Amino acid sequence: MLTESKTVELKREYVEDIKKTVVAFANSEGGTIYIGINDDGSVCGVSDADSTMLRVTNAVRDAVRPDVMMFVDCNAVDVEGKPIVAVSVQRGTARPYYLQGKGIRPEGVYVRQGASTVPASDAAILSMIKETGGDSYEAARSLSQQLTFERTSAFFKKRGLEFGPQQMRTLHLIGEDGTFTNLAFLLSEQCTHTIKLAVFEGSKKTVFKDRMELSGSLLEQLESAFRYIDRYNRTRAEFQGLDRVERRDYPAAAVREALLNAIVHRDYSFSSSTLISIFDDRIEFVSIGGLIRGISFDDIMLGVSALRNPYLANIFYRLRLIEAYGTGILKIHECYADSAVRPLIETASNAFKITLPNINYEKENNNGIVRESLRPLTGITKKEERVEAVIGLCKKNGFVIRKDIESALHISQATAILLLREMTAEGLLVKKGTAKNLRYYLSDL
Repeated sequence: MLTESKTVELKREYVEDIKKTVVAFANSEGGTIYIGINDDGSVCGVSDADSTMLRVTNAVRDAVRPDVMMFVDCNAVDVEGKPIVAVSVQRGTARPYYLQGKGIRPEGVYVRQGASTVPASDAAILSMIKETGGDSYEAARSLSQQLTFERTSAFFKKRGLEFGPQQMRTLHLIGEDGTFTNLAFLLSEQCTHTIKLAVFEGSKKTVFKDRMELSGSLLEQLESAFRYIDRYNRTRAEFQGLDRVERRDYPAAAVREALLNAIVHRDYSFSSSTLISIFDDRIEFVSIGGLIRGISFDDIMLGVSALRNPYLANIFYRLRLIEAYGTGILKIHECYADSAVRPLIETASNAFKITLPNINYEKENNNGIVRESLRPLTGITKKEERVEAVIGLCKKNGFVIRKDIESALHISQATAILLLREMTAEGLLVKKGTAKNLRYYLSDL
């Protein structure tokens, strides 16, 4: 005599709750539903086995998502001379399965607990998503499936790109099981990951002057955050001879790259906000997610790119927001090449921070006096002096390495890399060796 267990469910007749049991078996270890058997194990049979099987298959096909039918087998069998329907369900490979009308939340996702079908906990749902979706946050199924994309669609249209169902599949917003991925969630109006911006008086976080929190599509957040920062990015004018020269507190290109870096490379498996703090002397961009395993700080300063969110980065690339992978940090340093102050890049186990200094702050607060050792050279003169300095070091030591250039010229790592690249491309230097043993020698030309 059959009894109910973790893998056996008995039903006197077809009832709507059978759909929940199918979901529970597919999310757990599989099992069989016997229709036509009482709870005590006695056989009562069904009046029409074919009709019952049709009701079961139609209900499961229409109500359960993702499609679980490949793991469901429905058969009519005789037990004690009476017809019953056996619905066999295997453990599915696209867990969590859920009732379409309820979504991926406890009231829609069920598991087996002993002989009972019960709602899954939030922790169990997340565990199933991670187990079947791998470690990639953006490729996993979104917990929310009621998503809208009006802002993202408008952004694509403005850039002359299509954004329909086919494009959403190609861009990985819709997974192979036909459900929305976390990447879709990030680009939807329902996205709950936020950017918090704050303006402080002076150089400390003591007095707030203004603040804003952005949510919704990351593309809309990007535009709104840039506009907000731009409001506080003043333009300073001064005269050089007869010419009026205007210079903003922060190079717009540097702000753009720092903002893109904070959005594209952050770890969205955590719920903490991206923080942008605007002070009188600097802007700080802090995003969740440290360096990707296997990538060092020196690697990113050399332009090595390892993407935490490759699908998101690809969308930003297609939208022409990113020109090439791995160039953002170098571009930020290039923006400050002629400045007395330098950007600061910092990393921690679970955070990444870019600090952009206010180019005009030192002049405004020191009566226009800039320390001579930090005074930027301009135009051709600066490059010629740096080239001559590198040639001098080569003649003195026989060769140079990057750190020699940084120390001797008081320049950043990124600027030293660019200088050596240019001198190599122009035939002034030749490089030999690789990685830590890379050295630059004067060309014989």
